[in-house]
Amino acid sequence: MKLRDVLYLPKSTRHALYLIIFLIAGAFIAIHILGSGGLTAEEENDSIARTRGRHAKDGSKQQYYYVEEKKYELFPFDPNTADSTQLLRLGLQPWQVRNIYKYRASGGIYREKEDFAQLYGLTVKQYRALEPFIHISEDYRPAAEVYHRKRPDFGNTSPSSEQQYERDTSKYPVKLKEGESVVLNVADTTQLKKIPGIGTYFAKAIVRYGQKLGGYYSKEQLLEISGFPEECLEYIKVDPTRIRKININRLTLDQLKRHPYINFYQARGIVDYRRLKGDIKSLDDLRLLKEFPPEAIKRLEPYVEY
Repeated sequence: MKLRDVLYLPKSTRHALYLIIFLIAGAFIAIHILGSGGLTAEEENDSIARTRGRHAKDGSKQQYYYVEEKKYELFPFDPNTADSTQLLRLGLQPWQVRNIYKYRASGGIYREKEDFAQLYGLTVKQYRALEPFIHISEDYRPAAEVYHRKRPDFGNTSPSSEQQYERDTSKYPVKLKEGESVVLNVADTTQLKKIPGIGTYFAKAIVRYGQKLGGYYSKEQLLEISGFPEECLEYIKVDPTRIRKININRLTLDQLKRHPYINFYQARGIVDYRRLKGDIKSLDDLRLLKEFPPEAIKRLEPYVEY
């Protein structure tokens, strides 16, 4: 149909045709206006770039969503008196700050730098960064450091005896000398802190990891603890007779994977083997499983029984 033929259509038909054209044009305009949201071309391009991502001029890939980067700073602080603003500036999370406030409100005191390492959620990396900036006020130091208690002289009034003082060896243990050592699987945290270079943090870490393993069969296993100082090994011996073994034919998958030397896939391989072939007689039975390379079997062998 040609355009001039429209003029010869009935009046009602022409009105209907005009109405359809008007509706199509209105819909097109509405889609164009509402779709752009009233943004300029530059703003629309920025919006697309933020949501879909684009390559920057230097060729690097930009993030899909813009997240404002928080800036942290390190400065001297006392965990006993620092307020929430200071603690947040140091990079601590709000829930960690709340835990510090609860600890202080319940009468807790940070007497040593190592005490701050007990903060829940604080990583080794964070603590090492904060440690040089932790300064405990003199008011919170143990009184024994300032006001020493004299030993009874029992009538000996010589000047040398009056200047002798007692030492709190539970909090400030005497360090081992060269040639002396402690025995793993027997020593507690108090004995472990006698090792030069070992404080409260590593003493607790040694005991905790030993409990998960079931005991140590080699002192080199301590190097599996993140950041453990290797020079401390010369002061350590091991009593391998005190290892607690696990029965891999009786434990469930969840119980097996709790051992540090058994991951989920290895635990599942053990359970599948038992289900298909019966009890495991030796770790050699697992050598055909891809989850158990020779090194995994070697380090697990001291801890299993059948």
